[in-house]
Amino acid sequence: MKRASRARARLAAALCAAALLTSACVSSDDGDAGDGAQQKAERGRYTFGKIGKEAEAGEPVRGGTLNFADYAEARSLSPAATYATGASGGSALAAVYDVLMRYDTAAQKYEPWLAESLSSTDDSKTWTLKLRDGVEFSDGTPLDADAVIASIKWYQKNKGADTALLAPNLAKMDAPDDSTVVFTLRNSWATFPAMLAQAPGMIVAPASYAGKTFEPIGAGAFTLGTYAPQEEMILKANKNYWKGEPYLDALRFTWPKGDRARLDALNDNSADVVYMRSPEVVDDAVKEGHPGELTLTSVGSMITINTREGRPGADLRVRKAMALALDPDLNTERAYDGKGLPGQELFPPESRWHSDVKPLGVDLDEAKKLLDEAKKDGYDGTLTYMDGTDPVGRANAVVTKAMLERVGFKVELDLVSSIADRTSKTYVEHDFDISRAAASVSEGDPYHRLQSVLNSKSYGNPGGYANPKMDALLVKLQAAKGEAQTQQVLDDIQTLFNEDVPLVNLGASAAFTAWGDYVHGIVPTDEYMALFGEAWLSK
Repeated sequence: MKRASRARARLAAALCAAALLTSACVSSDDGDAGDGAQQKAERGRYTFGKIGKEAEAGEPVRGGTLNFADYAEARSLSPAATYATGASGGSALAAVYDVLMRYDTAAQKYEPWLAESLSSTDDSKTWTLKLRDGVEFSDGTPLDADAVIASIKWYQKNKGADTALLAPNLAKMDAPDDSTVVFTLRNSWATFPAMLAQAPGMIVAPASYAGKTFEPIGAGAFTLGTYAPQEEMILKANKNYWKGEPYLDALRFTWPKGDRARLDALNDNSADVVYMRSPEVVDDAVKEGHPGELTLTSVGSMITINTREGRPGADLRVRKAMALALDPDLNTERAYDGKGLPGQELFPPESRWHSDVKPLGVDLDEAKKLLDEAKKDGYDGTLTYMDGTDPVGRANAVVTKAMLERVGFKVELDLVSSIADRTSKTYVEHDFDISRAAASVSEGDPYHRLQSVLNSKSYGNPGGYANPKMDALLVKLQAAKGEAQTQQVLDDIQTLFNEDVPLVNLGASAAFTAWGDYVHGIVPTDEYMALFGEAWLSK
């Protein structure tokens, strides 16, 4: 029992790294759009994909260090210890390990990267991965089928964040020959390639975990040079990289305090690439015309509701009253200076998965009515709202309290400075009524994060929401092939979401990986990470 509790705590902590990221929304854009497959914005808001204009590239130039002012530090280069997203150090991990599959943000599909091919049976239960010939880890050992299987087993044994999704679905892995891995799944899984584009697909060399201390040895374009925690990490070019020797000599990661500092660093050329999420800074960066990749994630700002017995959220009337009282536009106006992608729908108009099923909407009279009914049955109207002590957390707390109290709730604020404490209270102890978080549902694989926040048995569902109908819809979403099937299931999920109110969605968010116009060859991929193996500088 204790062992299970420890495992749950480790997985919860990893999931929390993504969920507690500050919601980041952006407003309208007058900048030039790039050539990517961008979704046309309605309501005058951003398009997404590659934006801005780079200088004429010419022939690639060798040499130089690319300075990346990143959003968060990867305290460990172990894919099992660091949640691999662009907002949590994932680009540094991708530089060291590469990924088996890559999400093509322009074509909106997963394609082989470190792998040569990936194919499936008609039922999407058996996937066959073919590896490229001659690929080696940076220590000279082969990246073969046995190494892939051993790495994924190691990842799951060490409770990497996606273990909670991967382990229940992965029945077995076989290596019929040195260059082939066959994945046999327990359930049909149409977007299984997404797993191989994220942390499980960052293959670590057997020598990495052979000793007592983990060593970051991969087949990526860079290797670890030096690392000074909270100061800088320098990765050096891997001259034996499978795509050819990188043009850059090195990557240097730093972590300025705040997005405004990151944008300032880009503007004064002390940084060549930056990653930003704060709405007002992203807004400025796009309007200034910086080239880069603007990435949409849905359910980027949400109110998690504890639906367990004894909590106010156990009463559907109370949950609906909250949803009807919380106005996404007002929240964005007060907390983000009007710059954002507010909306209650699971997928905003900018998303390829936007549904014609309308969300609940804002209705203060109906909210008061539902709350009065709950009060007649003994509920005293009290709620505790948990958020951070940072300026954005405080601003969200003030506006959330005001919106709920105008319909009759009495809101007490629980502002917690430590992420570790918020993780424990939310994901381990479940000691909260409502709290602010983000699901960050990607365009490439909506199943991944919706499963995490809505499935009854998921560690990423700290509110304890459970409905067999929703679980069944998520199984359908997992197996859905093509846009039409996927959209139909998502429409059904939005309908049940409106009925059950498992959480309150307040809007989508945008992240911007921006670079100087003299930077070339950066390749975006899944989870807003970037690949630098073909990057070069023309300055």
